Amino acid sequence: MSKTLTFFALACVLALPVQARDALDVSDLVEKQGPTVVNISTTKLVKRGGNPPLAGPGGEDMQEFFRRFFPGMPGGPAMPGAPRQDIPARGEGSGFIVSADGYILTNAHVVKDADEVVVKLIDKRKFTAKVIGADARTDVAVIKITAGNLPVVKLGDPARLRVGEAVAAIGSPFGFENSVTAGIVSAKGRSLPSENYVPYLQTDVAINPGNSGGPLFNMKGEVVGINSQIYSRSGGYQGLSFAIPIDIAMEVMGQLKNGGKISRGWLGVVIQEVTSDLADSFGLDRPRGALVAQVQPDTPAQKAGLQPADVILAFNGKPVEDSGDLPRLVGMSKPGTKLPLTVWRKGKSLQLNVVLGELPNENQQASTDGRTYSRGGLALSELNVEQRRALEIDHGLLVEDATGDAARAGIQAGDVILAVNNAKVATVEAFRKAMAALPKGRSAAILVRRGEGSLYIPLKITAE
Repeated sequence: MSKTLTFFALACVLALPVQARDALDVSDLVEKQGPTVVNISTTKLVKRGGNPPLAGPGGEDMQEFFRRFFPGMPGGPAMPGAPRQDIPARGEGSGFIVSADGYILTNAHVVKDADEVVVKLIDKRKFTAKVIGADARTDVAVIKITAGNLPVVKLGDPARLRVGEAVAAIGSPFGFENSVTAGIVSAKGRSLPSENYVPYLQTDVAINPGNSGGPLFNMKGEVVGINSQIYSRSGGYQGLSFAIPIDIAMEVMGQLKNGGKISRGWLGVVIQEVTSDLADSFGLDRPRGALVAQVQPDTPAQKAGLQPADVILAFNGKPVEDSGDLPRLVGMSKPGTKLPLTVWRKGKSLQLNVVLGELPNENQQASTDGRTYSRGGLALSELNVEQRRALEIDHGLLVEDATGDAARAGIQAGDVILAVNNAKVATVEAFRKAMAALPKGRSAAILVRRGEGSLYIPLKITAE
C-alpha cells in the first residue's frame, strides 16, 4: 500500500508542467540581482561601568560566568571605583542599492542610534556609510556610501502583485551574507498594531534577524518591497513575514533626500472599524469605511464639517474599505492640499472638502495633543452633546488612547467607558476616583461600549 502511494505521489510531481516545477527556481534572479544587495553592520557605543566584554566565540556565555563568580575579571562586574567605559553594541542588517552613486535603502530600525554604519558589498569591499535620514513611522532609512558605478536594483509595482505569486528575499540572516529564501505573497494591504502608515505585503518567505532592510523580489527580478518585520513567538521565523511596499519606501526616500524631514497630511479625527452591526445600524450596504468616533477641536476635520458618527467611505477618490486605510491615504497626501471626502451621514452620502494639515511629529504630539493619562494608561475625554446623541447614550467617557495595563486588558481607542464596577462614570474625575478606591491588586470591571454592543473588561492596575 505504501509503495503504491509513494509511486502515485511521485507520478503527480512528474506530471506537473515544467513551468510549475520550476516556479521557485530563483538562480537567475540571484545571479543578476545578488550584487545589488548589501550587508549592513552597525556599532553603537554604550556607556557602562565595569570591565571590557570578552570577545570571540562563546564570549557571551563566558562573560556571564565571570560576571557571576569573578568580580573584577574581564567581563565581570565592576570593582568599586572602576571607570565608565564606552562598550560597543553591534547589530546586523541588510539593504540594497538604488542608485549607482551609492544611495542604499534599508530599515530605520537597522541604523537607529548607530554611531557607525559599515556597508559590505558582495565583492567584499567595505564602506563607512552616512545616514541621510530615517522615518520611524514607515521604518524606512536612506544611507549613502562614497562609490560609483554600483549595480542597481530594478523597481517593480507592488500594486500588480497577486496573492499567491512567487517572491524571493536576499539578505543576511544572523549575519550569513547573501542568503536567499523564497515563497509566495500571502496577503496584501496588511495593517499591523501601531503601524498605521504602511499597507504591508505579507509573505511566507523565511525572514530572520539580519534580513531586515533587505529586498523582496518578484520573479522578474524587480524589488517590490523591503523586508521589515516577522510575526513570531520565538524570535525566529514562524511563517509570517511582512514587507514595506517599494512605492511607499521610494516616496519616503524622496522626502528624506530632499530635506531629511517627512511631511504627512493630517485630519484630526479618532476613528474606529465599522462592524457588520454598525453598518446595519447606519444603513450601509456592507461593513466598510472609517467611523468617526471623535472630531478634535480646531483641526482640518472640524473645519471641513466632519461630525461624530460620520462614516468616511472615500478619500481623494480612493475607497476606504477598512478604517486602517484612512491614515495611510491621509498620511501620504501633501499638507495644505484641498481634497474631497465621501461621507455617509444619516443614511445618505455627501461630499465634503478638507484642507489637510501637517501631522505633528511624535515629540510634538506628545506635548500638544492635550491628553492626560489616568491610572492604567487611559487617555479619556468626556462625551459632548453631539457624541451622546449619536451614540444614543446619556453618559460615558471616550477612550482616546490606551497604553500599559489598559491596552493589555483589551481596551481600545474609540471605546466608550460607561461604568466601573457597575457605577456609572460621566466625568474623567469620577473615573479616577472609582479606580483610586480599588483595593490594591484588585481588578475593576470596566463596562465598555464598542460599536453597537457592550462588554465587561477586567482592568487590573499593576503599577502606579
